[in-house]
Amino acid sequence: MTARQRFETDVGRGAGDGPTVRVLSDPPPVVTPPVPAGAPPASVVVPLLVGAAVAVAIGAYARVHQPTGIAVNVAGFSSPQAVKVWLGSGAAFFAVVQLFSALAMWDRLGGFSPSWAGGLHRWSGRVAFLLTVPVAVHCLYALGFADHDLRTLLHSLLGCLFFGVFTTKMLVLPKRGLAGWVLPVVGGLVFTILMGIWVTSSLWYFTTFGVGT
Repeated sequence: MTARQRFETDVGRGAGDGPTVRVLSDPPPVVTPPVPAGAPPASVVVPLLVGAAVAVAIGAYARVHQPTGIAVNVAGFSSPQAVKVWLGSGAAFFAVVQLFSALAMWDRLGGFSPSWAGGLHRWSGRVAFLLTVPVAVHCLYALGFADHDLRTLLHSLLGCLFFGVFTTKMLVLPKRGLAGWVLPVVGGLVFTILMGIWVTSSLWYFTTFGVGT
């Protein structure tokens, strides 16, 4: 027999022929229908939809909100714009740290994979995100959705997209059984979009007005 068999001995009462042997077979295995090739798993579709909703909601608010001009300011800086670009630069720096710590975690740095890479990866990501929060508040409340030229339009679009993709990443992160490419792709998108935000804001500011506070 191909199925595993379990023998149970039942001593018959009142029967004179000795113990009775019964052969029990395991139930047939449950066959799960195959997933069609190329079909996105539901565990990824739902986070994608939620992230898209977040991005659209932020963009809609930024468009209809009347800009105030001032939202976040810190003593020692020349203007709220300077605060914004330096906080954005800090977020970009910690995003780069997170990128290299992720490469170390996955042993993609030529054997350099220290035990503390995982902790550095998590905390650098948290710090980077926290630094983006006051920047987002300033952009949304003080500036709104700007489209004066190609740079400001790209900056506004990337800003909305960043928080949408970040939401998707946070919803996907705790899930198990995902394809191996999901987290690297989503994490890479978060990093790339943040770098695009930095280029269209902080780098532009530094090259136009100089590096100063």
